[in-house]
Amino acid sequence: MPRKKLSKIKFLACLVGGLITCITLGCLSPHHASAASCPDLQIIFVRGSGATRYDNEDYQAFKSSLTDKLSLTDLSYDFDDLDYPAVGVGVDNIWTAIGAYFGGGDAYDFGNSVDSGVQELIRATNTGCNDTKYVIAGYSQGAMVVSKALPSLDPGHIIYAATFGDPKIYLPEGKGALSVKIASKNGLKTGTIPPACKGANLSNYRAYVPDCYAYEGLLGSNRPYQPEGFQYKLGTWCNKFDIFCSSYYSIDSHVSYVRDGLYEDASKTIFSKITSAFGKENTFVSTHDTAIVIDSTLSMHGLINQYKAEALRLAEKTLSSGGRVALYDYRDLADPYDLVEHCNFDTCTLDIVRSELDEIKAANGGDVPESLLSASFKTMNKLSWNYGSTKSLVILTDAGFHSPDLDGTTFSDVVGLSKRIDPVNFYIITVPEMFDKYTELANATDGLVTTSLDDLSLFTDTIMARFDSLPNVEELEIDSTGAFIVDEELPEITVNSVEDDLSDTIMIKFSNTGVRTLVVLNGSVLGLTEEEFVAINGLDRSIQNQIKLIPLSATRRGTAAEVVAGLVSAPRAVVPRAPDTGIVK
Repeated sequence: MPRKKLSKIKFLACLVGGLITCITLGCLSPHHASAASCPDLQIIFVRGSGATRYDNEDYQAFKSSLTDKLSLTDLSYDFDDLDYPAVGVGVDNIWTAIGAYFGGGDAYDFGNSVDSGVQELIRATNTGCNDTKYVIAGYSQGAMVVSKALPSLDPGHIIYAATFGDPKIYLPEGKGALSVKIASKNGLKTGTIPPACKGANLSNYRAYVPDCYAYEGLLGSNRPYQPEGFQYKLGTWCNKFDIFCSSYYSIDSHVSYVRDGLYEDASKTIFSKITSAFGKENTFVSTHDTAIVIDSTLSMHGLINQYKAEALRLAEKTLSSGGRVALYDYRDLADPYDLVEHCNFDTCTLDIVRSELDEIKAANGGDVPESLLSASFKTMNKLSWNYGSTKSLVILTDAGFHSPDLDGTTFSDVVGLSKRIDPVNFYIITVPEMFDKYTELANATDGLVTTSLDDLSLFTDTIMARFDSLPNVEELEIDSTGAFIVDEELPEITVNSVEDDLSDTIMIKFSNTGVRTLVVLNGSVLGLTEEEFVAINGLDRSIQNQIKLIPLSATRRGTAAEVVAGLVSAPRAVVPRAPDTGIVK
């Protein structure tokens, strides 16, 4: 293939000096917990670039975090570090040497490595063992393999998929959209921030991505990131400053998933998913404090029995796992009808919950919305929550809520109290037309919304799978004026002109509000420039060359400006693919 050349770009070897070091936990041979040809559970890890199969710290840490938990069960299980190239390259090119350890590499070899991994993962989850269930996880290049392969996998066979440091992550809530007041080093002004910075519209697969500006990876994004059938079966972890999946560009953060305990954090969720899938008791879970709050207005008449049945199931699962339950109902303060406590964490038993649920009747009301903010605030204040327990407030309703409520309780009051308590995650079951109304409340408290048309048992299982662990996202602070505090604004790039001679050269002129620009061709990092133009020659005209100009400030990277260099000779459909393959499918 033609060698790519980049003019006016300065390669900065100092960025990675001394950092490309393979740190392993030791030369441990692969362990198989069961000799059965078709175990109950097959756990597949996909390693990162340049890592040795089995003998790499990410596989060892991931495996260890689950082994101690699986040993508490009678399940037969196997671990495997996927047999695929996980290609890395030498140090003759410093930028692809970065990729040798965590996600770049030679354009075509790297892409072929990802494609090989995708095909091998598809094969490894279709072995003819119809009763075997699978957990799959991948780090860096391996995460790209997992996220690209998901649309081709059968969700019925997969218990859970986890990605770590995915250079092709996709989090739409990280795209700047909200016009707000911003307090920065340059004073107060108007700007845009992503919904994630307010804790809104969080993707349900966002397990731990503290950077609220995280939108897509350094190498783009695999879309859809959560294919049909994988709801509640996918989670993504991105270390706070990871160059490949956050808006920052720390190399150290990308190679610190073991050190920062992210595999251990993920193992709690994964193990809960495993025990739930096999109907096993989860003896490793943290205890749960679950408060159930039911809207008992007359409009609930057609739904209340369905809701109460699921509330009873949730109470039974919580109590049987050593947790505690509280039960309340509410209507509207204007009725007048204040919050009613049926039993609390100290008094609720399963028999009492069953009896008190029978006593809750749909009556009165007649107008909407209801006094949910007041009811939830009072519920949280009344209860004595256990330190270290996983805390949930489950709301069952068919109506919206006053904001502020009739007693002055505000949305911010409720969210603030939720977070001060550790937090209390809000889970709302409602009717489809109220879904959007409750999404902001659920997201602000790291909870979830489902509707009466969904499988409510799955919703209960999701609640029980939660742990008091790392936050989904860190929100921006607000100053006394109500402005969001931004330490450093994200730089932007505007492409002014493109000169494409349709042979093998392209010239791009742009304005750069950042200090430097990172240039990526077909997913391969070419280098950095401080100029406001780049000249790239040696383009391969047999493919659609995709050039990304990524602005960098002192510590942050902005959203890439994209340019397509020339056109494929004959129009054809382009489907999402891994970077660097050099192949249009």
